[in-house]
Amino acid sequence: MTSKLRLYLATAIIAVGVLLLGLISTDFAITTQPVWSPSALLHADDVDHIVGQTTEIFDDAGNLVSKMARNVGSGDEIINAAGQHYQIEKVDGNKATAKLLGIDKEYFAYVDYFANLKEVPVVANNEQKNRPIGIYSTHTDESYVPTDGTESKPFKGGILEVGKELSNRLQQAGVNILYSDNSHDPHDSNAYIRSRRTATELMKQNPTALIDVHRDGIPDPNYYEHNIAGRDVTQIRLVVGKQNPKMQSNMDFAKRLMAYTNQQHPDLVKEIFVGKGNYNQDLMPTAILIEAGTHTNERERAEEGVALLADAVPVVLGVGSGAAGGGQAGGPGTEVSEEAGNNAWSTLGWILGILLIGGGAFLLMSTGSLKGAAEKITGFSKEMTSFMAPAKKKQAINKRVTDQDESSDPISNEKLKDARDEVTKD
Repeated sequence: MTSKLRLYLATAIIAVGVLLLGLISTDFAITTQPVWSPSALLHADDVDHIVGQTTEIFDDAGNLVSKMARNVGSGDEIINAAGQHYQIEKVDGNKATAKLLGIDKEYFAYVDYFANLKEVPVVANNEQKNRPIGIYSTHTDESYVPTDGTESKPFKGGILEVGKELSNRLQQAGVNILYSDNSHDPHDSNAYIRSRRTATELMKQNPTALIDVHRDGIPDPNYYEHNIAGRDVTQIRLVVGKQNPKMQSNMDFAKRLMAYTNQQHPDLVKEIFVGKGNYNQDLMPTAILIEAGTHTNERERAEEGVALLADAVPVVLGVGSGAAGGGQAGGPGTEVSEEAGNNAWSTLGWILGILLIGGGAFLLMSTGSLKGAAEKITGFSKEMTSFMAPAKKKQAINKRVTDQDESSDPISNEKLKDARDEVTKD
């Protein structure tokens, strides 16, 4: 086999292996699964919140499910405030069609839990209670036209004021806050790479959650306008990225947050959108991206919206002055350790799979045939067996020495000891 053919074969094997790993992560899943692959490590999230470029999503009957100023793709998902779970099947320009998968049972389990909650959930210890929440904005230029005069103010957008309002309200609830107004402009596909530095710095102070504050970019202000108990607010969308190994934990956090927020302030959280992207949510299980209204809303309405969201965040996370010691925060099935363990095993599986594929391709390239690769593996196995033989021999002799009754046959026992010493020398 020529070198060129070996290279083609190895490349084909790697491609097939990566494809199979991708299928395992997506097609064989009954519920939402993370779409994470080696390519995601090099993935720069597409520019989102493209002002004026609205994508409308309809169900099979032609009813509007959602609309947003971001790129959506087949396989993206939406869970609305009513618990209806949709998956986008087709995208044609600025119009998409979504299939209703049914009612999301996990979300309704949280709705039921919080509806029957008699007292504020408690946390395991004071250390958890006092952990801070990190707040920042990836797109620091995003602004609100009626208040700020433009949809974009580089380096000092109105979205920073919305983030500050969320921080202030949480601090009033006794929550420790890590707020960053670091700029990550320009508003391009590398913004999330720049904001990752900020998020990583916040992570050094052991936060219990990271919140990335955004706004949408659809022209219609009415879509987000809402009134709660006489207060004019904008609704909020929660966004979870699929392309990260902590996606399931992020999704669990989003469901808990929407369930409790809407129990306190009906329909404040409009929906959870699950899209392709990372959004730096691989950094921790409780990382979330929020969108507070759109650029055609008044900024003050967005500030009112996040102020109400702040009522729910401490309870869901079990932090602040409202949390007491002695229990578990956030509802049923919220233990992060088990989920983190599952994510770790999933990631380890990916790494091992990639190593096996790469190793097989290398053997084929170096030997030129399947037979040669097999002989290489067999030879390595024999070398390992030979390497381990002295140790196994020593173990066997040690056992015989231990079992030998010295009083019954001291001569034989002395010979065994001499044999053991000889093996040790080797």
